Amino acid sequence: MTHAPVPLSQLLTALWGEVDILEQRGEMSCPIIGIADDSRTVTGGSLFVAVTGERVDGHEFVERAIQAGAVAVVAQTPVPSGRLPFVRVNDSRKALGFLGSRFYRDPSVRLKMIGVTGTNGKTTTTYLCKALLEGIGRRVGLIGTVGYQIGQETLPASHTTPGALDLQALLAKMVESELTAAVMEVSSHALALDRTAGCEYDVAVFTNLTQDHLDFHRTMDEYFEAKLRLFTGLAGGHKSGKRAIVNLDDPRGDTIRTACPVPVWGYAIQNRADLKAENVRLSLTGTTFTAATPSGSFPVESRLVGEHNVYNLLGAIGVALHDGATADQIREATAHIDNVPGRFERISSGQDFTVVIDYAHTEDALLRLLTAAQALKTDRIITVFGCGGDRDRGKRPKMGRAAVEYSDVVILTSDNPRTEDPLAILHEVEVGVRDALMRRQHVQYYLMLDRREAIGTAIREARPGDMVLIAGKGHEDYQIIGTQKFHFDDREVAREVIQQLRDCA
Repeated sequence: MTHAPVPLSQLLTALWGEVDILEQRGEMSCPIIGIADDSRTVTGGSLFVAVTGERVDGHEFVERAIQAGAVAVVAQTPVPSGRLPFVRVNDSRKALGFLGSRFYRDPSVRLKMIGVTGTNGKTTTTYLCKALLEGIGRRVGLIGTVGYQIGQETLPASHTTPGALDLQALLAKMVESELTAAVMEVSSHALALDRTAGCEYDVAVFTNLTQDHLDFHRTMDEYFEAKLRLFTGLAGGHKSGKRAIVNLDDPRGDTIRTACPVPVWGYAIQNRADLKAENVRLSLTGTTFTAATPSGSFPVESRLVGEHNVYNLLGAIGVALHDGATADQIREATAHIDNVPGRFERISSGQDFTVVIDYAHTEDALLRLLTAAQALKTDRIITVFGCGGDRDRGKRPKMGRAAVEYSDVVILTSDNPRTEDPLAILHEVEVGVRDALMRRQHVQYYLMLDRREAIGTAIREARPGDMVLIAGKGHEDYQIIGTQKFHFDDREVAREVIQQLRDCA
């Protein structure tokens, strides 16, 4: 994507009312043909924005950026820039997003923007939103954990929510591709680190909040405050008709509703809400319920499985109704939606038992998966799971406890140990496993460090009518061991083992 030069002075107008400009020197009419926050990506004619990161401080690389061709510098602290134009701001990280937005001609203003945040359900809800909006003729891009979709093109996802400059570039590409809307997962990291600065949303959706990412946020209150920023940020801007859509069965839902500066639709199964699921029926082949909405009540049939997907559907239905969808359009689109990759994804290779791959990697997500399985099972539940390394350690024993409480067979195994000792991770999970085993002594328990062996054991253990749940990695097709990434796909392994069993039969 090529851009005509933009005067630095024009870019700086994006900061007015958002970021304080503390100092300016040099020629502000300087033409800018690119923006970078990494000195390694600077090209001739670039504006370099020095940002302090978690591991690296961009202010230390200003000289290197200038040598690489930067023609102007924005920073948070005084830095030597020679005779080049220099702008000092009070928050360079936040400035980066707004400068990027203006450089790409404010793409979020030219798209209908739907942001979905929460601990669990973001990916599925964004996929559902995309499908329902496409059902009423919108051309929709998607940004999330599984990938970035722009028309027929899917790009690999580096983060659930990409960095500020990459995000603005993606949105600009959507505009260039004549898309009319963008649905995106908005992570707590992205909100806390201002990756979404410069984005103006039309609709914000809250799914739920449970323990995760406390390695980053430190406390649940901090974690929630990061999520809340998506909703308080709906105030002001260029757009009208904004709305928040909030899960009121979650204890934090009321707080969001109270704090939100725009109209709110609540959704729920249990509590009173604007959008409510009634007469819910769950099965292994799908879900049905009656959606009671501000536009009237209508039946919903979906191939998605589990109560947690009823919540995801309600959130997406709210988005579609807000955009003018009719009940018939919603029913038609919902009936044809297949499972999201790695979210209660069934592996069917002719076996007489059920195998499910799921991304569940928090206590709450694992509980949702297991309770869905409990409601649908005909015989035993065999659960394979682990916990990722270099992530919130507090959830490990909780996940171990949950697995034993709702399974008949538990196989604890490795899951992206990263730079931690894989066995040490499993021993932390085992604290919860062994606690629960004291109450549920009939549960069979195995510890297998090798994930391939663990999946193989689970499938070979399965009898007709059993359900094998392989949790933690979902759509991921890799294992991260140390700092290296190796190909590993739970779905491929499961199919291989099933085929081996069939060949031996």
